[in-house]
Amino acid sequence: MHQNLFKKYRFSSQASRKNQKLFSYSYHSPGSIQGTLRIPQKVSQPRITLIDYDDNHYLKIDDISLEKCHPYLQTDSVSWIDIGGVSDANTFQAIGETFRLHPLILEDVANVPQRPKIEEQQDQLLIITQMVMLKPNHPGFWLEQVSLVLSAHYLLTVQEESEADCFGRIRDRLSLNQGLMRHQGADFLAYALWDAVIDGFFPVLETLGDRLEDLEDKVVVAPTPATLTEIHQIKRELLALRRAIWPQRDALNTLIRDGHPLVREDVKRYLRDCYDHTVMIIDVIETYRELASGLMDVYLSAVSNRMNEVMQLLTVISTIFIPLTFIAGIYGMNFNTEKSPWNMPELNWPLGYLFCLGIMGAITSYLLLFFRRKGWLKISNFH
Repeated sequence: MHQNLFKKYRFSSQASRKNQKLFSYSYHSPGSIQGTLRIPQKVSQPRITLIDYDDNHYLKIDDISLEKCHPYLQTDSVSWIDIGGVSDANTFQAIGETFRLHPLILEDVANVPQRPKIEEQQDQLLIITQMVMLKPNHPGFWLEQVSLVLSAHYLLTVQEESEADCFGRIRDRLSLNQGLMRHQGADFLAYALWDAVIDGFFPVLETLGDRLEDLEDKVVVAPTPATLTEIHQIKRELLALRRAIWPQRDALNTLIRDGHPLVREDVKRYLRDCYDHTVMIIDVIETYRELASGLMDVYLSAVSNRMNEVMQLLTVISTIFIPLTFIAGIYGMNFNTEKSPWNMPELNWPLGYLFCLGIMGAITSYLLLFFRRKGWLKISNFH
C-alpha cells in the first residue's frame, strides 16, 4: 500500500499548521514491488506540451497526445516534452512505455515528493528538483517537485502541478531565438530549466527578508503573541527551503564532479554557475534562520523587560500608598478624646482633616520626586 502523505507544500502566514507539513515523504509499505505507481486519481488529466526546435525552426504544440510526441523523439532536433500534473497512473504507465523509462525512474517521477537528486539509468539521466513559487498577491509560497529526464535529443519534464511554473522566460527565449538556447542541445536546455528552478528561490528569500525586517520593528516596539506566531512561521518556511535547496547542491556537485555522457563539458561550466547560486541561497537561508532565532530571543527578552517594568511601576504605586494607608489606618482607630487629651487630639482640630490630607500629599510628592531622581518612573512605550 502506497502512502502519499501530501501533494504540495503550501506556506502562508495565515494558513493553519495542518496544511504546512514539512517532514512528509511518499513511501511504500515494506515489501512492496519496486516501481509500483500509486497516484491518487483526479478529474483533470496531465497537460502535455511539446516544443521542438533547432537552429532553423521552432514548433510548439499544446495539449498534444503521447502518440503524436513519439515521432519527434527520433529526430536530431531537440524536443522538450513538458507534462504538468501528477494525477493519472494510466497516463504515466504510457509515458514510461513511450520514453522507455526504467521502472525506478518512473516511480521517482510519479510518486511525489522525492528528495532532490540525480539518477543514471542506461542512456538517460534523471534530475529531481524542488521548485519554489511565490503566491500571487500573497506573502506565502509553495514548493513542488519538478522531474527532468534527459536523453540525447529530448528532455522530458514532469511537474507535480500544472498551475504555474518558472519556465516562462525560457519558453520566450526559445520562441524568439534569443541567446544560445536554439543553438545548443538537450543538456543545455536541462541546465537552463534547472537554473530557473534555483533562481526561483531568490524572490522568495527577498520576500522573507522583508518580513523579517518588519518583524524586527514589531519585536522591539510592540511584541504580541501574533508576532511570536509569525516568527515560528518564518522559521518553518526557512526550514522547508533549506530542505529543498541543500540536496540540489549535492546533486549539482555530483554531476559536475563525476560528469555524464549526456552532459558536455561546456555545459558543466554553466552548471558550476548553478552550483554557486545554490551556495548563495544556502548562505542566505542560514543567515535568515539565525536572524529568526535571534528575533525569538529578542521577543522573549522584550516580553520579560516589559513584565519587569510593569512590576516596577506597580511596586512604585504600592510604595506610595504604604504610608498613606498607614496614616489612614491610624486615624481610623477612633479613640475617645474625652477620656484623655492624648487620644488623637487632632480629631477636634478645626483643620484636622486638611492637615491630614496635606501630610499625605507631602509624602506622595516626596516619594514621586525621589523615584523620579532614581529613574524608576521611566517606562518604555509598549502598546
